[in-house]
Amino acid sequence: MQVRFLRMKPGHGEILLAEGDVDVAGDEQRLVDEFRRQLDEGMWAAVPTTAVGGRREARMVKAFEDVPRDADRVIFFPRAAGGC
Repeated sequence: MQVRFLRMKPGHGEILLAEGDVDVAGDEQRLVDEFRRQLDEGMWAAVPTTAVGGRREARMVKAFEDVPRDADRVIFFPRAAGGC
């Protein structure tokens, strides 16, 4: 199954980081490495889903193993700034 990793960049939309087939060992390892790199840079990861009625939602994932095998993309985005 092909999957694409995209990074949200303010003012630019989605930037393609990596893509590959999770059923091909070399591709899967490259995707795992990129997933970890993005989290190490402080990004959050989410898998887009479609709810009943066509409403678009996303499910947060914290590990590559949490990405559903049938997901076609994972979106990385920066954590919100600020806080106490």
